[in-house]
Amino acid sequence: MSEVRLSVVTVSWMTGPHLMDAVTAVLAAPGVDEFVMVSHENPPEIIAALRELAAKHAHFILIETDANLGFAKGCNIGALAASGDLVLFLNPDAILAPGAAAQLKQSAQRASKRPWIIGARILNEDGSEQAGGRRGELTPRTAAISFLRLDRLVPGLRNLHWENDDVPGEMIAVPTVSGAGMMMHKDDFFELGGFDEQYFLHVEDIDICRSVRAAGGEVWFEPRVNILHFGGTSQSTPMRVETHKATGFVKYFWKFYPGPLQRLATLLLIGPIYGAIWARVVWLWLSRR
Repeated sequence: MSEVRLSVVTVSWMTGPHLMDAVTAVLAAPGVDEFVMVSHENPPEIIAALRELAAKHAHFILIETDANLGFAKGCNIGALAASGDLVLFLNPDAILAPGAAAQLKQSAQRASKRPWIIGARILNEDGSEQAGGRRGELTPRTAAISFLRLDRLVPGLRNLHWENDDVPGEMIAVPTVSGAGMMMHKDDFFELGGFDEQYFLHVEDIDICRSVRAAGGEVWFEPRVNILHFGGTSQSTPMRVETHKATGFVKYFWKFYPGPLQRLATLLLIGPIYGAIWARVVWLWLSRR
């Protein structure tokens, strides 16, 4: 029986200073059989550096789209070009540790109930666990609890984000993991239709986790695979990024909760969602100053 091959797929648009660190880490990581980089309109000097690396490394495939087509579409393009049995979607400002790919291959043997997703433990620069790496199921109710922070006011309510829970010793099933470091079997990915390209940036990972569970599969959180994710390094403005995120949430609710009362609830949530996200933009701006 031939060994399972792993392709890493990364999509980059004006990523910033950590892109080349991320690329170097993937190229050097044991267990990575192929690296597919989809470049959306990066600066000329970055394109030149990526082309040079692609010429030196036979397993490095560089795809230049010459347009910002969005994260979901870029991932789909990269996965189509990948030849591996497994595809690890990795953010362009995320650093893959040397043993991470090998551990993911081992973990895939445990995830026997297909389709499945395995998500890594996403870390901040200070070593703390980043929000979003393991989450509950996104519904209008859980969104209201989380965005309005009702869990702080009402005992028994639980926030969507679980990063403050104890870290398990082994891989565990969760409703949702982060697209910053998420692996699937390539066949399953396309059987589910890939990432929904309605989402330009953000929420496509929540959507596909839901699709996996709806298909009878499982979503796994693998705490033994740690990925450092810098985040917020692209040259896009925080307002633009966060607006894409808020719009993604609206599209998600409209897609999965189409009933009249459910859509009314979504409309009532739009204001608080946008308000919470724009408040975060202001906080990010003030913290950088």
